[in-house]
Amino acid sequence: MAHSHHHHEHSVSNYNSAFAIGIALNLIYVVVEAVYGVITDSLALLADAGHNLSDVVTLVLAWGAFALAKKAATDQRTYGFRKVTILASLTSAFLLLLALGAIAWEAIQRFSDPRPVAGTTVMVVAFIGVLINAATAMLFAKGQKHDLNMKGAFLHMAGDAAVSLGVIISAFIINITGWDWLDPATSLAIVVVILIGTWGLLKDSINYSLDAVPSNVDMAGLKAYLAALPNVATFHDLHVWPMSTTENAMTVHLVVDDYLQAQSLADEIKHHVHDHFDIEHVTVQIEAADFVCKTDHQSCGVTNN
Repeated sequence: MAHSHHHHEHSVSNYNSAFAIGIALNLIYVVVEAVYGVITDSLALLADAGHNLSDVVTLVLAWGAFALAKKAATDQRTYGFRKVTILASLTSAFLLLLALGAIAWEAIQRFSDPRPVAGTTVMVVAFIGVLINAATAMLFAKGQKHDLNMKGAFLHMAGDAAVSLGVIISAFIINITGWDWLDPATSLAIVVVILIGTWGLLKDSINYSLDAVPSNVDMAGLKAYLAALPNVATFHDLHVWPMSTTENAMTVHLVVDDYLQAQSLADEIKHHVHDHFDIEHVTVQIEAADFVCKTDHQSCGVTNN
C-alpha cells in the first residue's frame, strides 16, 4: 500500500495581503457610507453600509478559514482544519443569499412607494463604492477559479460593485426622465444576475460539505484510466472527496494479476491523478487477484466500481 501528498497551491498560496487590503478598504467605505447617509438623510446609503459591513464579516470569515487550513494536523485532528474552508464557503453563500434577499425585498417595497434617488452626493459615494469593491474583487479574481472561499469573496465584492454601478446608472437616468421605478427595477435585475453565480457557489459548498466528488474531478475519466492500467484485473472501493476548498483526496484498491510487478504502479498512479485529475492526497492499496478470489470465494471477473 502506498500513500502520497502532492501539494500545489493553484497560485493561491498567500492571500493574506488580499484579505487585509480588502477588509481595510471596505471598512473605510462602510464608515464613509454611514457618515454621508446621516448627512444626506439617505436610508439607501445607510442600508448599503450595513450590507457592506456584512461583506467585511464574510472576508474576515474566509481569511480565518484560510489561516486555520494551514495549521498542522494533530493526533485529534489528523486532517488539521482544512474542512473549515468548506464551512466558511457554505456560510459565505448563505450570507450572500441573505443580502440578495434584503436587496430584493427593499426593491419590491419601493415599487409600491417609489422614492426619488438622492442627488449628486449619493452618486459620488456610490462611485467610490464601485472603485473599492471592484478593486477588492480583482484581488480574488484569479483564486476564485480554484477555491470556493475565494469565489465567495469575489462574488460578494463583484456583487457590491454591480449594485453601486446600478445606483449610479439608474440615478443618472432618473434625473433625466423622472422614472423613479427604474431604481428598484435595476436592483432586482442585479439581484437575478448575482443569484445565478451564487447558486453555483451554494451548490458546490453543500456538495463539498457532504464529501461529494469535487466538480473539477472527472470520475468517468478516472475510472477509465484505472481500468486500462496494465496488470490490473479490477479495482474497488474508489473514493474521491474534498479535504478542503483547494485539496482533494482519493483512495482505491487495485486487484492485480502479478503482485510483484505491481509495486511500481502506485507511484505512477499518484503522479498521473495529481497531474490529470487534480487530486493531491492519494492512497493506493495493491491486492493479488488470486488471493482476493480465494478469500471472496468468487471468480476473478472484472467488476470495476
